[in-house]
Amino acid sequence: MGKVSLHLERGVVVRAEAEKNEGHLTNVLDTDEGARRLGAFGIGTNGRITQFTNNILFDEKIAGTIHVAVGLGYPESGSTNKSAIHWDFLCDMQDGGKIIVDDQLFYESGRFVV
Repeated sequence: MGKVSLHLERGVVVRAEAEKNEGHLTNVLDTDEGARRLGAFGIGTNGRITQFTNNILFDEKIAGTIHVAVGLGYPESGSTNKSAIHWDFLCDMQDGGKIIVDDQLFYESGRFVV
């Protein structure tokens, strides 16, 4: 699909863009009420994985990456979100990516700054 931008407010995708197949992205996000809700979020911390494998279960753990999933949340994690989809997105944060929490820089370029 190429580059995807998800804009979230209070854990809900309010706007989404894609370099390619944006219509498909929108259709999937409109699957059901829970499809636009954040189902999972993780920060990769495994520095021993040094290259992408195209297997999301490994790649989402690479140090310097983050992943989000929209849709179904796993009850084991405390999530109550229900959806017919669970769609993972992976982002390499090592080249200037930032996470800002409550207006404070939390993570930058693949490293925690707090």
